[in-house]
Amino acid sequence: MFKLETIIHTLAENGWLWCKVLFAVYLIILSVMDIKWKKLPLTFLLSGALLAAAGYFCEREIPLMLLGAGGAVGIIFLIISKVTGESFGYGDSILILFMGSFLGLWDILSVLLGAFSMAAVFSAFMMVKRGFHRKSSFPFVPFLAAAYMGGIFLGIY
Repeated sequence: MFKLETIIHTLAENGWLWCKVLFAVYLIILSVMDIKWKKLPLTFLLSGALLAAAGYFCEREIPLMLLGAGGAVGIIFLIISKVTGESFGYGDSILILFMGSFLGLWDILSVLLGAFSMAAVFSAFMMVKRGFHRKSSFPFVPFLAAAYMGGIFLGIY
């Protein structure tokens, strides 16, 4: 049988891994909500702020400045959401803000590169096969989740 002390020691040694897994679960839940309702509940979305804050304390050695710069990427996306009349949704932008604050500048940029690349391939496929057009929309959170989990499996972060 496991002793409580052993479990606590294991959790403490793998703090960043547990934080990454918890954030992945959060993204999966948001992805399902985004696909099902094409909308993200604000209260659940804002709980990502707690995960981003907890990520700083999960035994990860990253300068606070890089975490702040990662969050600034989300602020840029919020401005884009405002300027485009929410063509890129506020919920997606808020999630990018929290992901950037959780991962840091370089990792959020790699997540965004992967997510936008997958979304571009999906869009091209849907335009050819399903008759999508310029004004068609689709949920973006699943692409963020897939890029994030892909980065975890590839050991990028």
